[in-house]
Formats: sequence, C-alpha cells, structure tokens
Amino acid sequence: MALDAAERPVTLGAMEERQSRPSFRRPTTEGPVAKTILIALALGFLALFLVLPLVAVFIEAFRKGVGEFWGALGEPDTVAAIRLTLTVAAIAVPLNVVFGITAAWAIAKFEFKGKAFLTTLIDLPFSVSPVISGLVYVLLFGAGSFLGPWLKSHGIEILFAVPGIVLATVFVTFPFVARELIPLMQDQGTGDEEAAISLGASGWQAFWYVTLPNIKWGLLYGVLLCNARAMGEFGAVSVVSGHIRGLTNTMPLHIEILYNEYNFVAAFAVSTLLAGLALVTLVLKSFLEYRYGDEIAAAKKH
Repeated sequence: MALDAAERPVTLGAMEERQSRPSFRRPTTEGPVAKTILIALALGFLALFLVLPLVAVFIEAFRKGVGEFWGALGEPDTVAAIRLTLTVAAIAVPLNVVFGITAAWAIAKFEFKGKAFLTTLIDLPFSVSPVISGLVYVLLFGAGSFLGPWLKSHGIEILFAVPGIVLATVFVTFPFVARELIPLMQDQGTGDEEAAISLGASGWQAFWYVTLPNIKWGLLYGVLLCNARAMGEFGAVSVVSGHIRGLTNTMPLHIEILYNEYNFVAAFAVSTLLAGLALVTLVLKSFLEYRYGDEIAAAKKH
C-alpha cells in the first residue's frame, strides 16, 4: 500500500536517524564458552585460596565440640591476648585517623615543597617488611641504643611492653586511612571550603561541617581496613613484644604459640576470631556500598 505524502518525510527521517546512530558493539567478543571458562576459573581460584582455608579454620576449631571451643577461648592467656589486641587497636586506630585526616588535608588542600616526598613516606610501610618495622624500634629503644638506657632509668618500658606494640602497630597501619582519603579529597578540591570561609565560617567550622561530611565514607573505609590490619598484625609486633605469655602476646602471637604446642583446637578457635573480624569487615563494607551506594558515588564525584 502506498504511503501518504505526510507520512513519507517522517519515515525517511526516522530511517536516516537510525542510520546515523553509531551501532552498539560489545567491549568483548568472547563467546559464551570462553566466558563460562573464565568465570569458572575465577570462582575456582577463590574457592581454593580463600573459601576452603576459611572453612577449614572453622571446622578445626569446632572439631571437638562447642564446649572445647568456648573452653579454649576462656583460658586466661587467651583472654589476655584478646584484651591486649583490642587495647592496641583502640589506641592505634584513632591515632591513625588523626594522622590520616591531617596528612590528607595537607596533601590535597595545599601546595608546598616536599609534598611528593611526604606522599612517598606515607606509602613506605607498604613496601617495608613488617619485621624490619619492628627492628627499627629495637634499634631506637633497645638496650644498645641511646634512648633505651635513659628510658629504662626513668622507669619507661617501650620494648617488650604495650607501648612498643602500639608503636609497631601504628607504623604498619598508618597508610590505610591516609591513602583512602588523599585521592578522595583531591577529587573534591577546595571549592566548598573556600565558599564556607567566604560566608564567614572559621577554619574549624569549614572542616567540621563541610570537609568531614564529604569524606565520611572514605574515612569509614579507612578505619575498617586499619582496624582489621591492626588486630591481625604479626611480624612487627612479634619483634617488639618479647612473646611474654599473658602480658605481651596479641591474638596472632598467641595463635602461633598454641599451634607450636600442638594445641590445634585452641589455636584455630582463636583464629576464628580473626577470621570473623575479616568477614565482618567485608560484610560492613558491602552493606555500606549497597545501602549508601548513591551517596558514596556522589561524594567521590563531588
């Protein structure tokens, strides 16, 4: 059937518009077989190196029953290790939050000489072995150092005591908060703070009511990662703690002692606490991304 004259321009225009549109092409050309193989390899890798080890830890912890599990966690040395781990994390994490916010503020909001060097120093614990980090404090506060004898004469214990464990933990964990905040604050720029100050706000008010709300999600991510690493740190803490049972053993050190004594149920029981911490951290991160995903994306694009 012939088209009316009024219909022809519309039809031809639609055809021309359709032809002028770029055709959609997928970024990959692999077929369904290749995609299935890649997904299977990824899932197999995760199952072999992540899921199975975690499952094995929990199975071994409950191998002799729930009573043995709770009995192992209730031992005085285990309780002392848990208490020390929580104490160290409660001190180290807030210190790293203060340092991370301060360093990120300085690097993202100001231009100064040595800025690149400061950024490199922040990344230093990522490239230095934790054992070396512990040895640094042995050199600073050991018996053969300049500070060690002076501190000991004044009754101040650093090595083989809680202060040394806190210092070592702070050293290996301080990049986490800063590295989470620096790119976020650099993307946000200084426009909001300048606007707030131009309207009469003080520097503290601009930080508290403008900067902090903009970085809250990145800060929370950094705190979660920093806390998980602080509780699970082994190498640096092992060097400075002295392995004094019931006094300077954190949970990772206590697990090593129990395992070396062939007390496998107790060792894996304490291990479930650290594994549970990792799972809780992952769940919280996933929940925040699911529940506040739009706000997080808006903050990063702000």
